Amino acid sequence: MSQIIDEKILWKAAEKLRDKCAPEDYKNVVLGLVFLKYVSDKYSAKYNELAKFKDGREEDDDYYISDHVFIVPKNALWNNVSSHSKQEDLGQIIDNAFISLEKSNEQLKGILPKTYSKSELDKAALGELVDFFSNELNMEDAEGDFFGQVYEYYIGAFAKHVPTKGGEFFTPKSVVELMVDILEPYKGRVYDPCCGSGGMFVQCSKFVKEHQGNVDDISIFGQESNPGTWKMAKMNLAIRGLEGNLGEKNGDSFTEDLHKTLRADYIIANPPYNTADYWKPSLEGDPRWVFGKPNETNANYAWLSLMYSKLAPKGKAAILMPNGATTINNKDDYKIRKAMIEQGKVEAIMALPNKLFSNVSISIQCWVLNKAKTNTDVLFVNADEMGKLISRKIRVLEEEDISKIVKAYKDFCNGNLVDKPGFCKRATLEEIREKDYSLNPGRYVGTDESNKLSPEEIKEELRKTSAELFELMKEGKELEDKVKEILEEEMR
Repeated sequence: MSQIIDEKILWKAAEKLRDKCAPEDYKNVVLGLVFLKYVSDKYSAKYNELAKFKDGREEDDDYYISDHVFIVPKNALWNNVSSHSKQEDLGQIIDNAFISLEKSNEQLKGILPKTYSKSELDKAALGELVDFFSNELNMEDAEGDFFGQVYEYYIGAFAKHVPTKGGEFFTPKSVVELMVDILEPYKGRVYDPCCGSGGMFVQCSKFVKEHQGNVDDISIFGQESNPGTWKMAKMNLAIRGLEGNLGEKNGDSFTEDLHKTLRADYIIANPPYNTADYWKPSLEGDPRWVFGKPNETNANYAWLSLMYSKLAPKGKAAILMPNGATTINNKDDYKIRKAMIEQGKVEAIMALPNKLFSNVSISIQCWVLNKAKTNTDVLFVNADEMGKLISRKIRVLEEEDISKIVKAYKDFCNGNLVDKPGFCKRATLEEIREKDYSLNPGRYVGTDESNKLSPEEIKEELRKTSAELFELMKEGKELEDKVKEILEEEMR
């Protein structure tokens, strides 16, 4: 299992916790153990490699650090932890392992879970899980992004089983890929003010590597209000060797901005949708409300305003929003939307298909804001018919879907866009004014009538269908007469 994830094994591990703890705690318990197993396996593999030289270098931390391997003290090695799997104090053993890991690795300080001894989780179930990972999950030979793949699998899988509200859910990988391909963050500062578990940053780094760039050319800045999720984001970056400034602690980006002076080259975000209780008196007159004060009872336009204010002079943002944000007409948000359009800062609105999110049915749109944009034209893309259903409830954007959307965006930016009815259109400010500043793509792209029949073609199709129907009726009559003839013969 060195490079290929066996999802059945991973989910079987989670199922060992069924009815043993709350579903929302699964990922904390499981991912913590996967993290511990991963760093231990990698350290052991490196230790054995260095020990072959028989000169003591296996005891020199620099050899591990230079190869991006975490230092694992003896009490934190998986073999030591698993040897206590049948003991009552297993939870404390695991906590002590994480404490030692943090002391030995500065980048892990304060972010590892140390709640196994206090958890209400049944200790027998915890021991079974440890034994299961000992037997089924060997990561000594794992390279590159293996742990990241395991991490993403669990985050996505758990998202299907935990009820959520608003936008507090795992952003599907295909959607993140689309946003990153639109922004193309080769170099500069990347920011997400509601970064969740850090998936946006991970995809940005993948983009850079896939395009032969240097991941050190991008600087990561993020913020997350949920303390547990903030720690997971730090773990997610650390395990991949990514340097990121996520603040010294978790914090609300509205009321406790941890990056006040930051001006980002790229912002990529999926904020919580329609949050009603975000407003605080301290936000009155905030300089981030560059287009006017947002509605106090819905945070959608507060997020859009906050992110725009954080852009560098040539910065761009790709932001996911619920469909209703493009048409909402309450006084405050309408005023902001009008100002953004009039000033030419809205570059594109892309309607995405439903069922992209595994645990909520909400449909979304991707807003692209461009601080350096000088014209007032807006690209509208209607991709709501795209994607492939991989189950009754889940759809994914395929590579060709992403390429088609990104091509339309690039053609728009280069002045080469050809409007395609039903899919994309460049709209002028006058057209948008005519529609009272609505930004709903469906109102602009129209419908694809390329396959629509002309009146003559309709007549010809009707003629063919009528002839076929007449022939069938004729055959039916002949069959009916034949049956009658047989029955009459039988009755004689």
